[in-house]
Amino acid sequence: MGKERNKEMTYNFDERVPRRGTYSEKWDLGKELFGNPDVLPLWVADMDFRCAPAIVQAVTERARLGIYGYTSRPKEYLEAITGWLERRHGWNVHPSWLTDTPGVVPALSVAVQVLTEPGDRVILQSPVYNPFYDVIRNNGREVAENPLVLEDGRYRMDYDHLESLMQGGAKLMLLCSPHNPGGRVWTREELERVGELCLKYGVKVVSDEIHCDLVFAEYRHVPFASLSEPFAGITITCAAPSKTFNIPGLATAYTIIPNVAIRKQFAERIKAQAIGSLNFFGPTATIAAYTQSEDWLDAVLAYIRANRDFAVAYLAEHLPAVAPVLSEGTYLLWVDCRALGWKKAEMKQVMYKEAKIAFTEGSIYGENGEGFLRINLACPRSLLEEALERFCAAVAAHQA
Repeated sequence: MGKERNKEMTYNFDERVPRRGTYSEKWDLGKELFGNPDVLPLWVADMDFRCAPAIVQAVTERARLGIYGYTSRPKEYLEAITGWLERRHGWNVHPSWLTDTPGVVPALSVAVQVLTEPGDRVILQSPVYNPFYDVIRNNGREVAENPLVLEDGRYRMDYDHLESLMQGGAKLMLLCSPHNPGGRVWTREELERVGELCLKYGVKVVSDEIHCDLVFAEYRHVPFASLSEPFAGITITCAAPSKTFNIPGLATAYTIIPNVAIRKQFAERIKAQAIGSLNFFGPTATIAAYTQSEDWLDAVLAYIRANRDFAVAYLAEHLPAVAPVLSEGTYLLWVDCRALGWKKAEMKQVMYKEAKIAFTEGSIYGENGEGFLRINLACPRSLLEEALERFCAAVAAHQA
């Protein structure tokens, strides 16, 4: 822990970087989204920390070229990705398995198109990242919901219901690993059980692993496709440096597809939709992130973990009616507020109008998310404390 603290002190995560007026989706849409331009925004999942110095330097030097033309796919970029996956996750990925995409959500959508037909049923495990619903429904497929079970403050999968959905003809499973918003880092045993069911019933898997690097020290992310060759053969893995290193605005992501036939179909669909071009800054930032910024990641994880512990303790003292789900990874805290007895309209009223803060109201992640809030912990401690103070005070006043 001392080593982690020393790393954390190398970077100033306590700095409140002014982001209003910078075309920030998070900071500049308060009036449009919440009716108040001055809300404290702890909703959308980007960090309020400056990027790792190596990334800032690399992007700045690239910008100085002054010509922002079409960008090639350098060998160093592929080596950075495969080296990172091997070093950080013990997964030996061949460069040929990689396909570039402008983001994980576009990749999810293309994967649904490639692996299913209109009208097919696609499994998701709610509460879950809301674009999962969009990429299923917007492509003319049907949602097959396998609600996660919240037990003793921790989510688990319902394998019996999952199997029944597969028996009922579901063709594809969208796996969120680590899980957003619940913060679970699925174990090897849990994932193997999912994989065996998928093989048994001929179900393909799209594994969204964008939070794979954001895992606290006592847990370990296991890439689903790394578990066995049969699992790899049915899986499209979606990943990116964007969440890990706070570069989502650079629109750089990739898929890992060991199956040659699926990879060919996926690449053809990417080409048909004309979304395969690399962002001018994407490879540069990715190389700097994966080859020069590991210390920064370790430090930011230590800070986020401390923020998690601070938030849990603060809520226990000042608002004991709510129950945070202790996250094992991600920089998101999922808070069970059902004991307050509020519907989502009342929850929004208290947040946006009375507390003047913006957490994410949980029903967007599925019906079983209603009564929950998602809090972004990737911010300076003072900002988190101010938001929690406002929220707890507003709840007390509202209930008075």
